[in-house]
Amino acid sequence: MSEIADTGDVKTEVAEFRKSIDALRAEIAKSIIGNREVVDGVLTCILAGGHALLEGVPGLGKTMLVRSLSEVMSLSFSRVQFTPDLMPADILGTTVIDDTQAGGKVFEFRKGPVFANILLADEINRATPKTQSALLEAMAEHRVSVGRTTHVLDQPFVVLATQNPLEMEGTYPLPEAQLDRFLFKLHVPFPDRDELHGILDLTTGTANEKTNSILDKPRILAMQKLVRRVPVARHVQDYAIRVIQATHPGGPDVPDLGKRFVRFGASPRGAQSILLAAKIRALFEGRFAASNDDVRAQALPALRHRILLNFEGEAEGIKTDEVIQAILKSVPETKAGLREKNGAPLGAS
Repeated sequence: MSEIADTGDVKTEVAEFRKSIDALRAEIAKSIIGNREVVDGVLTCILAGGHALLEGVPGLGKTMLVRSLSEVMSLSFSRVQFTPDLMPADILGTTVIDDTQAGGKVFEFRKGPVFANILLADEINRATPKTQSALLEAMAEHRVSVGRTTHVLDQPFVVLATQNPLEMEGTYPLPEAQLDRFLFKLHVPFPDRDELHGILDLTTGTANEKTNSILDKPRILAMQKLVRRVPVARHVQDYAIRVIQATHPGGPDVPDLGKRFVRFGASPRGAQSILLAAKIRALFEGRFAASNDDVRAQALPALRHRILLNFEGEAEGIKTDEVIQAILKSVPETKAGLREKNGAPLGAS
């Protein structure tokens, strides 16, 4: 009886999860036109407790999306405009000398904008590498060390960073160690004609529909816990591992594109990202089990910033998305497919 009750509880939780996501999407659509994949990608990062890097030319609504998310999820929000003269203390905070009521002096820590649930790091690649690296500890360990004191960040904590394409002037490439801290890298596309009509109607007319709060912090933390409980079959996890191995030039099942143009493949953090994102996609669709389809669907945003091309690949103009697509075609889904690919009979053990 307990197993049946547990199954019923899970079905209820999954249904409530999907209902909350649908309500979030509808509310965000009041201020963001189109970009369903980008919205789902950012929601995935928040529910996984990860961070998102949004890349696109200026004016595509990246900042508005992040601000709208903080409003509908009732989370504290702060924004840092990254510039070449921005210093680490401008993000983390600093210790100052303050006067006491007794007339003495005391050291007091003034918190920086990183002490928020959602930190918008706007145009993160316009700051110097020293300032970019100031976020590393906060992103990896959800804490900030200033002097000899460590400050724990309130949960949930998510960095949603926007960056301009590296071809634009005044940009600094993000260090590989920091790129690996982002769960997803999302490309924000230019809107099509219908979406442009919707954007102009929304932003140049008199209508200004206010977004309402849909979730609160305890509900978001509960949804994050449900994500961790989603089961992943061993063969699905094995498929994700083989996809990660195929991102390395010397790995099994690596396609010719990877052998020729890849310098370094994804780290184990890439496998963690894919599996967590696959669990969330399953919940988005009302399922309580991740599948190979979920792994494939989340491979591009989870891996595109974790694969480093060699000089020949960059010179040829190869995109990491092309490499990932080739990997997904070359890696068999099951061990049976692997044996068939290698020429062994399907009944072989």
